[in-house]
This record gives sequence, structure tokens and C-alpha cells, in this order.
Amino acid sequence: MRILLISTAFSGLTQRFYTELDDAGYTVSVELYLGDVAQLLEGVALFKPELIICPFLTKKIPPEIYENYTCLIVHPGIKGDRGASSLDWAIQTGEQEWGVSLLEARAEMDTGDIWVNKTFPVRTTTKSSLFYREVTQAAVDCLWEALTYFHAPDFRPQALDYDNPEFKGKLQPSIKQADRAIDWKKHKTDDILRRINAADGSPGVLDEINGQSYYLFNAHKETQLTGKAGELIATANYAICRATVDGAVWIGHLKPKADKAIKLPATFVLKEQLTTNGSALKKLLSKPIKHIDIDYTQAGRHTPCQEVWYEQEGNVAYLYFPFHNGGMSTEQCRLLLSVYQHVCTLPVNVIVLMGGEDNWSNGIHLNHIEAAADPAEESWLNINAIDDIIYQIITTLDKLTISAVAGNAGAGGAILALASDQVFAREGVIFNPHYKNMGELYGSEYWTYLLPKRVGVEVATDLTEQRLPISAKKAWRLGFIDKMLDKQHAIFHAQIKHLANSYAQDTEGLRLLLTQKAKTRCFDEYIKPLAAYRQFELTHMYANFYGNDDYHLARQNFVYKTGADKQTPDNIAIHRQTQKAINKLSSGSLYHFVWQDHYALGDEEIDSEHKDLFALANKLVDSGNKAELNRNIQILLQHVKEHFSAEEASMRHVEFNGYRSHVKEHAFMLEKLATIDDKINHNEWQAADIEDFMDKWAKHILNSDMRFDTYCKTEIA
Repeated sequence: MRILLISTAFSGLTQRFYTELDDAGYTVSVELYLGDVAQLLEGVALFKPELIICPFLTKKIPPEIYENYTCLIVHPGIKGDRGASSLDWAIQTGEQEWGVSLLEARAEMDTGDIWVNKTFPVRTTTKSSLFYREVTQAAVDCLWEALTYFHAPDFRPQALDYDNPEFKGKLQPSIKQADRAIDWKKHKTDDILRRINAADGSPGVLDEINGQSYYLFNAHKETQLTGKAGELIATANYAICRATVDGAVWIGHLKPKADKAIKLPATFVLKEQLTTNGSALKKLLSKPIKHIDIDYTQAGRHTPCQEVWYEQEGNVAYLYFPFHNGGMSTEQCRLLLSVYQHVCTLPVNVIVLMGGEDNWSNGIHLNHIEAAADPAEESWLNINAIDDIIYQIITTLDKLTISAVAGNAGAGGAILALASDQVFAREGVIFNPHYKNMGELYGSEYWTYLLPKRVGVEVATDLTEQRLPISAKKAWRLGFIDKMLDKQHAIFHAQIKHLANSYAQDTEGLRLLLTQKAKTRCFDEYIKPLAAYRQFELTHMYANFYGNDDYHLARQNFVYKTGADKQTPDNIAIHRQTQKAINKLSSGSLYHFVWQDHYALGDEEIDSEHKDLFALANKLVDSGNKAELNRNIQILLQHVKEHFSAEEASMRHVEFNGYRSHVKEHAFMLEKLATIDDKINHNEWQAADIEDFMDKWAKHILNSDMRFDTYCKTEIA
């Protein structure tokens, strides 16, 4: 069955629908509706879908589509609810139950016949969190139920009928900032929280601080501090605490109301107003602002706005780092590293990385980088800071480490999860273990070590080149994760604790695991040091940060929500994919070859020629087109022929007793290169071919060349 997803963006919900359908074997493609009706109609005509589903839309579907195709819209509302601000109103007005409807597209939005509706209890949380969890899962449940009806001859969707008592919703206006406005002298803490929560993610609640306008995000209820309503009374962990009529709220992030403004931690935004040199803000306060220093070495979450903390239960430590939206700035990475290092000193034998429940981690923090005086330099500091965390986890040999992935993970965050010995993910989690969408970013986080180690080189290459999301189910099938646990967060956490305790209590089993872990790490380090992986990755990253503007432009487009693609990217729109250059790899390819010191024979000329071969092999896999491939394979082939010829002449001269077998190996490797040359000419080349050749070359150096070198140094001398 052919199903087309039409969406305003390849959002989290769209990705969830995509992975669910793809896992189930449906032929699924995506068409982004960016306002160009002709282009949308073209996409539909190219794909010829049997069913169209719209997980996330901000524009009306044109009648040419819904009049000719079954077109179902995901609406986050109960039966009868209509309007673009459905979830905002539900949270702000304190609804106890809400829902998701899958309904047919019509000229008037949200009035189509309802195929399925699911309801759920509304948690006290942000709009984005409610959407990530309850709305998304309810929408997926609606999807699967609707698919059971699609070919059912007796199925009839339910028409909108406000006389039916089941239809408890209504048409609601688009919520405005005036509806969200906070009266600090009147509104109580819970009301203020609902207003900020209802706008969290986008657009935020517009408010004033010292006469300047800011959008408020990431609010938490304070249970002890009090003060004069509306005043700033404390700061901690980059958040500000503002008093209410019956308590106080922490506000984690602000965005100035200005062009090119960025959402950042509150104290970053208010830095000038919070300086100690006296300010207009301080003159307006009845009391000095209290700064709360958090002792991160003590277990527990000491303030509601605390972003990193740990808990210890027996021999298990649980490390939490629910950074807002999953981004991890340089400072946040350094904080996480320091807390992790402290946890490593505790008398525990299992460490569980809990991350965040909505976003486990999304790698480096693009907003912080964009706001920096030197974005390239901040990018460099940020990538090194997250690399330091992952190195520390990989080299923790005396404790079992577990990544408990309850929320989505992308880019460096997805790779961060792989640093642990065991990776357990909640069903429904989406992984995006790739970087290239951000201006062909190469990526670091030791991904060239961690990813192939789990899934193999071929699959690792597919994941990073295709740039597609994968579900927890697919991740488990590929070996990307070790277990997929329950989709309900409460059950998932109970399962994580059970598994962690089981490991901790099995003393002998744990000893064997840690012994094998240490042996594997020593072997891997001998084959190729972690420093070599990091150096190679950072060489590419340095070029990304300082060599051209591709990454910087992509980051700016992402941060400011500008520069949207004019057409759906080919990797998600199979109906728009033209014939691809067969097996072409980009400069972001996993394949690369690194010279290691233990390959050295001690002969400066021979070692130099061996090193040159590694450079030529890398040049081959970085070829941008067939002409470059042809040119680079010929250069490589000529280099190898000349090297072998000189080496064989030397062996004959000294009457080396292993001459015949050594020459056979040379002939075999030349045959391999000739085969690669032929495959390139016939568009059948695979990067795995040169990987196989280089693997044999390395073994040839360590065995045959070393044997000849030893003969020369002992027999001839």
C-alpha cells in the first residue's frame, strides 16, 4: 500500500508516522507542503498514493487533493474541537482530558468526518512535552486503527455533529498574546505556569522585565522562595526565579522581542541587567536578587530548574540531564562531565545515563553557538566538550554503563547513547544518528568508532548517508540498541531500574562483563586508538567550522527558522528521487583510513610510501564524481605498482626466502585494485571494496612486510 505523508515540516510526529509505516512494510514517502500548490500537486501525481495522511500542517490542503484522494488530517483535539490553537487552549484552561482526531480534509479546517479519536489525561507539563508524548502516541494509535478501516467495506466515518453529546469540543479562535498575558499582581502560580506551558516550544509568552519585552519559556514551580509579586528574587543554573502572589516560578529561557533574537538561558539574556555594577533593574527591586549555588556533588535535584543531577539507589547511580530541547552547550557539557566524574567515584558498580524524557539529547547547542561572538570558535569548543564526555564514558572500565533512552535522540546525542555498554530505549523513540543535514557536517563524538562497532560499517554508512530517522524497533533489529522496552514512560523507568539492579546484584556476572569490557577496550585501542578516531573526525569538523560557510548557513537557517527548502529533500521523497550516482559517497562518509604508528617498519622511505597509500585511499573515497574516481584509482594503482616493484627488486637482491609467497600477496592485491577499477567503470563500485583492500594491506604490513624487515635486519646484517 502506498501512503504519502504531507506535512509542513519533517517534524517529530511526521518522523514517527514515517518510521511506523516503513517498519510495517508500507511504501511511504513524504511531500513537504511549503506553500507552493503546484509543487504539492506535482508531488502527489508523481507518487500516486492510495492514502494521504497529514501529521502536521499549517496550511489548508487544496481541494484538488482531498476531492480525489482519501486525505486524513491529524488534529490534536477532542471530538468537535476545531482551530489552530487546540492544544494551547487545552493546557491554558486546565483541561483534565484531551485527545487526537484523525479526520478527513475539507474546505473548512477540522470539519471533516472523523475516522478515529483517542483521548488521554493531560499532565501538568509543557505543550511540547505533551505533544512529544501523549499527543504523538495517541496519533499513532489513531493511525493504526484508521488503517484497519481503510479496506473495510462497511466502515463509515463519524460526521461532525454538535447535537451529539460525544462532541464536547468547539471552534476555538487562534490564541493571541493578549490571551496568554500574565498579570503578576493577580495571577497565581499555577495559572502562570499553565500560560507559559501552553506556549512553550512556540511562541512563548510575551512579558516585560524592567521595561523590556521578552518571550518566556521553560517554567518550573518554586515551592519555597517568595517575594514581591512580579520581582526577580533569585537565579540558579542560568534560570531566574520570579515571585507570584502565592509563591514563585523559575523561568529557564527567554527570547527578546526583536529581529534575529534567539531563545537562550534567562541569565544569558539578562546578563547586562544582572551585573553587579548597579542597574535600573536592581533599583526597582525591594530585595537583592539571591544567587543559589547548586552543589552538584550531592544527590538529588535541589532546585526545580536544575538541569543535571544524580540519584543513588544501592549500587546503582542514575544520572539525569534533561537539557531544554536536548541541546548541550559547552558549559552544559562541562557540567555534565564533572557530575559524571563525581558519580564515577561513588561506591556503585552500575551507572545509568537517564538523559531527558522528551529529548534524551540532541548533541551540540546550535542556539548557543549562533549567539557566540565567534560561532566557529564556539562550535569547536562545544564539539570538544561533548567529545570529552563520551571519551570518559567509553573509558569507564570499572563500572557497567547503561543508556536509558526515553526520549528522541539526534546527531551527537544519538551517538552519546552508544558510548555506554548497554543501550535500552523506550518503544516509540526516534533516533537520527546523522549530521549531514546541518550543512554537510561531518560529526564527531567518536561516531566513526561507536557506530560501526554496533551495526557494522555497511549499515553505519547507510544510516549516516541516507539521513533517515529510525525507530527504536529498527534500531534494535540493527543492533544499534540492545533492548527495546515498554512505550509507557512509567513502565519503562520501572524496567530500567529492574535491569540495572539485576546487573548490580549479580556479582559474578558483573565481574565477567567488566573483565570482557576491559579486554575489548584494550584490543580496540591496540587496533586503533581513540585518539586517532577523534583526530580524524575533528579534522573534518575543523574544515566544517573554518573552511566554508555551509554549516554556518545551515545553522542560521535552523536557528532562525528561515531558508526552508523550496522542495522536499530527496532522501524522504522517494517519488522525487532521480537516478542516483551509484554508490557515490560524500565527504561525510564513514570510510576513512588512518595510519597507525605500529605499522611503521623503521625505514623512512618505505614508511613514507605506506603512509602515502593511506592518503590516496582516503582521496579515493572522497571523490565527488566518476571522473575523480577514475583519476584517483589510477593514481592509487600506479603508486602500489611502483611500491611493489621496488620492494620485489629489493627482495631479489637480498635473496629473501619468503619471496614467492610475498609476490603472490602483491599480485592478489593488485588484482583487487584492478577489480575496483573495473567496478568504477561499470558504476558498480562500493566503498567497501577499498575498505577490504586496505584491511588486507594493513595485515600485509604487519605480517609479510614485518617478516621481510626482520630478515633484512637479522640475516643481512
